Amino acid sequence: MNACVTLSIRFRGWMLAILLIGAGGYVQSVMALSEPSPVDSLKRQIKRLVQDKNYDQAAKSYEKLGWWYHQRYGYNKYTMDSYFNSLKYYSLMGDSLGYYNEHIVIGDYYTHDYFMQPYAEKYLRKAQQFFERTRNMPKVIECRLGFANIAQNKAPIPADLLTQLRETERLSARYKQAYSQAYALNLLANTYSRVKKPDSADYFANKSLVMSRQLNVNWLIALNYFYLGIVKQFRNQSKEAIADYQRSFDIAKAENNLSMLRELSRHTADSYSRINDYKNAYVASLKTLDFERQFYSSEQTKSIRLQALDSQIKTLAVEKQLVEAQSRSQHVLNLMLAIGLTISVLGVGTLVYLRRQQKVIAHQQTVIAQQQIRQLELKSLRAMIEGQEGERTRIARDLHDGLGIQLSRIKLFVEAHQEQLPLSVKEPLNQFLDEACTETRLISNDLRPYALSTFGFIPALEDLIQKLNLVNQTTLILDHYGEIPALDDEASVMIYRVVQELLNNALKHASAQMITVQIMASDETTLISVDDDGKGGDFDTTPARGNGIANIRSRIAYLGGQVMWQSEAGKGTSVMISLPTQKQPQPAEAVV
Repeated sequence: MNACVTLSIRFRGWMLAILLIGAGGYVQSVMALSEPSPVDSLKRQIKRLVQDKNYDQAAKSYEKLGWWYHQRYGYNKYTMDSYFNSLKYYSLMGDSLGYYNEHIVIGDYYTHDYFMQPYAEKYLRKAQQFFERTRNMPKVIECRLGFANIAQNKAPIPADLLTQLRETERLSARYKQAYSQAYALNLLANTYSRVKKPDSADYFANKSLVMSRQLNVNWLIALNYFYLGIVKQFRNQSKEAIADYQRSFDIAKAENNLSMLRELSRHTADSYSRINDYKNAYVASLKTLDFERQFYSSEQTKSIRLQALDSQIKTLAVEKQLVEAQSRSQHVLNLMLAIGLTISVLGVGTLVYLRRQQKVIAHQQTVIAQQQIRQLELKSLRAMIEGQEGERTRIARDLHDGLGIQLSRIKLFVEAHQEQLPLSVKEPLNQFLDEACTETRLISNDLRPYALSTFGFIPALEDLIQKLNLVNQTTLILDHYGEIPALDDEASVMIYRVVQELLNNALKHASAQMITVQIMASDETTLISVDDDGKGGDFDTTPARGNGIANIRSRIAYLGGQVMWQSEAGKGTSVMISLPTQKQPQPAEAVV
């Protein structure tokens, strides 16, 4: 039973899609023969109607020709040509009802082919929108059934499809659309069969069968017998299923519907194999292969798909002709309106232009003022930084040249007269002098690092980290990646001060076990991060005390960069600095 259900689900979704693809394998050979006299007569009539510009009758005649082609050859491109010509002449006549009704016809026809279903949805959607606006409920019901036919072939089946179909069936009964009601019941049977509810599928298939017999719709009768056979096979009633398949087979054979004959033969073979009648199963399988060969030997399906591209071109041409026809009829009125509107637009345009110019001028003045303010801020910041660095340099020089020299002279004097001093005085005195000299050098180096001006930015940072490691229990690490670009004196001093300030803050406030400084450089950006594993804090909600953070922000902003703090209580602090890479100009070659 499971295998039966699997086969049912696999082929059931295709049945509605290819139900009307009849006699596909014979179309080319038949079309190669001379057309029957009724068709020749209808074509001559259409030619006369087009020459007389009787487009309304030409549209209806093309629709009749498409119906005739379909009845004789099944799913074929000649039918599509006729329907598109009908669409064209309905458009030229301005017959909206006929035009959008033809959209339903084309949309339903495209649903027969799985690959053409997106085009089917497009035509059905345009038709449904029009008929909903005009409150033409019978046509709205037809559109809903077209969409439901597409939806029941999808996997998975939309959750609301059964609800939609029940509502459509009720609307069909309310508006006395017996054909639509029978079709809705058939779609309900198929959908219930796909969701493995055979009792409901059997109920709706029988109801649809009764109505389709009353309406004498052969393709719907055949399809209902097919679904009833699937339900019986689902219940392991193979002989009863074969009987229903045979009824459907007889009708499909009378209409030369190769696609349905192929599917019925395949299901019949499966049912025979379940009752161990392998001889008949083999015969049915051979029929399946034969019908499949005949079906796929036809080029009709491919032609229809290629026809879709041509139909888009034709549709555009139709719409262009429609627009041109409407344009000619309204040209004089449009010209008069255009003259009045031109005068009004010119007046309004002048006012808008003047207003816009005022806004542009005001905006430019605002931008200029902002730029001037920014320049003044940068000048002020630069003057402040230069003043700070100048004062630091002066104090460092005074310490080095003044106090440092005096301490060195005292140390030399003590060393020269150390034999005259008692041991209890000599050793502490030498220790105090050494500490004073070391402290003086450290202070002088903090104020104006000797390594920074002598060896550059990275060596200065390495020297700073080494010295801080000597005097602190916290472990400091410096890593750098990439080729660090050469920095001018101003930039190197500012970045050095920022890193120094961040390290001092971390050592003083973070209670960290480790502080890591990382520098990563690329052609466009230099990234500097200072991370610690200390107690952290909330820099977004807690206002920063003192001028340290403000000085960091101002220096980084002055260099055109950005600084960002990330911190969480108990998880440390991470400071990320992003600076545009400063490319030093190449020195000019000396003129010999």
